[in-house]
Order: sequence, then structure tokens, then C-alpha cells
Amino acid sequence: MTKKPLLAPNIAPLPPRRPSRAEAEDAVRTLLAWAGDDPARPGLIDTPARVADAYGEYFSGYRADAAAELATTFEETAGYDDIVLLKDIRFESHCEHHIAPFAGIAHVAYMPSGRIVGLSKLARVVEIFARRLQTQEALTSEVAATIMTALAPQGVAVMMSAEHTCMSARGVRQPHVTTVTSRFLGRFESETALRDRFMMMVHAPR
Repeated sequence: MTKKPLLAPNIAPLPPRRPSRAEAEDAVRTLLAWAGDDPARPGLIDTPARVADAYGEYFSGYRADAAAELATTFEETAGYDDIVLLKDIRFESHCEHHIAPFAGIAHVAYMPSGRIVGLSKLARVVEIFARRLQTQEALTSEVAATIMTALAPQGVAVMMSAEHTCMSARGVRQPHVTTVTSRFLGRFESETALRDRFMMMVHAPR
């Protein structure tokens, strides 16, 4: 099986100058006017400030370091070297093509190689990358690559499923369509039996 290269994390280069808060709010007013409404009417007067606040929250992942979340590990594994799986990690992100939301769940697994990491840190890695402009394909690969690089485990498996409003609320307008992506590294990539176990664990009832 051909070995897939690790995808570099989605860290966009900083613009020459980050726009000011006032410039960001002015840009929202421009879009409101372009859409055909009056930015000065009472119902929209505070919208630019609210949008700026929301963008700060939606895209907080640009100000966080996913790899740093995995820097602290533990040796107290009692010899455990099998699959560690976090199921149903809820995430929300935005499509980089339309800045339209997409949301779903992620399943993240790794096989320790002498050290383990706090479980919440794996969920935090998903959150950090999700809170950037994304494609689901890149998001899946970035989560897997970061865990593989930071922990050097025997293998990593990531599966994500999500509904994208860029195709449910616009364009083809197809609601309830689920996009599924996966990324397997290390032993999960080379061993079919491990991938099968991962899939069985993901789909097992609670």
C-alpha cells in the first residue's frame, strides 16, 4: 500500500497587516448594503459588532497551537498498547469556499507507543482545526497528521461525518446529505484488520 504523506497543518500565513476591529465592522456594513439592506436601520445597527465578535469565536483556532495540546504525555499505561478511541466528538467549522457552516462528529483513535495523552486533548485538537476556515478533507488529514507527529504512536485513525450548509442551504439545496471522510496512518494504514476493528468500534452501539 502506498504510504500517504502527512499533510501540513492548516496554518495560513499572516496577512501583512491584520485589519482593525473598526475595519472589520465596516466590511460587515458593506456586505449588508451589498445584500440590499440598510446597515443603519435599528435592527442592523449593532450587527457589525456582533459579527466581529462571532468571527473571533468561530475562528479562534488560528490563535491556538494544536500540537502544543499534545505536549504533555503520561507513561502510566500499565503496558496498554491497543486502540484508544474517542467517539462522537462534536465539531463545528466553516467552509473556506463560502464561509458557510458545516457541523458533524469526529471519531479519533490512536495506538500508544509507550506514552498516552489526556483524552480531552484529542478532542481539543479537533476543535482547534475545526475553528479555522476548512474543507472537511483537510480537517480530517490535519487532525490525523498532528496526532501522528506529536505522539509518534503506532498508528492513528480519524473519521468524520458532517452536513454542509454550503450545499444544503444554497447551490444544489440538498438537505440531510452527510459527507464522510477518513484518514489512516501507521498501522491503521498498513493493517486491514486494525482498520476493520476501528470501524467496528465506531459503529458499535453505546
